[in-house]
Amino acid sequence: MRMMIARSLGLTLLSFSLAACGGASTGAGGKTATVKSLPSAPVSTPPPAVVPKPPAATRPAARVLSLPGLEGVIGADAEGLIRQFGAPRLDVIEDDARKLQWTGAACVLDVYLYPPPNGGRATATYADARSPDGRDTDRAACIAALRAKP
Repeated sequence: MRMMIARSLGLTLLSFSLAACGGASTGAGGKTATVKSLPSAPVSTPPPAVVPKPPAATRPAARVLSLPGLEGVIGADAEGLIRQFGAPRLDVIEDDARKLQWTGAACVLDVYLYPPPNGGRATATYADARSPDGRDTDRAACIAALRAKP
């Protein structure tokens, strides 16, 4: 009940406000009444605040994984990885990072590529391997198995 009264009151106030905004309206008997608003006092608007632009965000350099057996993967670009393992199952690009994924009977290999801090072509900086059921597995063994895949 209160909601209905509030709505009715709101609609009534709105209609009065809209009527007051108009220059002329037709009153009872078809006569036109002119409504004038009082001049408003000048409003001094403060100048907009100047917010200094923050410095451009610099991305930290990607940490490069260095483990035995990852030679030829870490540091390779996407084309070099595709030459080694064939077309990836997944190729995901997010912002400046890229993830390529290959699968085989023995494992799933995810390789992450990032551009160098000074710009240029993205290269593999990290690799992760897991068995098909999701358990961590040896990266070097996975790479060797995927390279041997016919």
